Amino acid sequence: MTKATIPYYQQLQPAIAVEQMQVQHTAQLEALQKVIFPLLADDELIQAVHYLRHLQIFPEGQFVITHGEEVIGMTSTMRSAFNDNHHTFKETIAGGWLTNHNPDGDWLYGLDMGVLPAFRGKGLARGLYRARQALVQSLKLKGQFTVGMMNGFGALNGSISAQQYFEELKAGKRTDPTLTPQMKIGFEPISLIPDYLNDPTCGGFGVLIKMDADKII
Repeated sequence: MTKATIPYYQQLQPAIAVEQMQVQHTAQLEALQKVIFPLLADDELIQAVHYLRHLQIFPEGQFVITHGEEVIGMTSTMRSAFNDNHHTFKETIAGGWLTNHNPDGDWLYGLDMGVLPAFRGKGLARGLYRARQALVQSLKLKGQFTVGMMNGFGALNGSISAQQYFEELKAGKRTDPTLTPQMKIGFEPISLIPDYLNDPTCGGFGVLIKMDADKII
């Protein structure tokens, strides 16, 4: 099994950097989940004990954004085969424990991504995606994929179908607060996934998106 051997570090702005997650970050990360995903079901929130397990299973795939000593953003990942079948967030993260990580998987699965509201709109999430892409290339994987939350759909649920929303998004006729920025970074929308997670913001819908390894962020 190939591992990235050099700890990742990327300066984004003065006092703000992307780096690999450490044990001392885990308590802050648990608190961060509740702020970033306020309507997500409790049993789908990642807790400090889960993050500790992530660091044991796949340490090089876990990243945080720090502002001095404060953790203001994060992403968790695992190695996997590409999965375009119906699956849920809870199933994928194995209840938070990351036991579905496959050390021989040829894709990087981005499990979650978040930045504190006060720091959004500054391009910080792009730094996390860039860190993931650097890991993809370091490990010689085929690319990264994830399921983006269709966060603009919740407010329209009942007036438009999820499929119509998805088709309009793909065609560039509709923007979404989460998926549109992901598509601008370079992700390709693949398919609509119903009942992906329990969050009214997206009506429970996610969109499978992928980025090949040769993409430059």
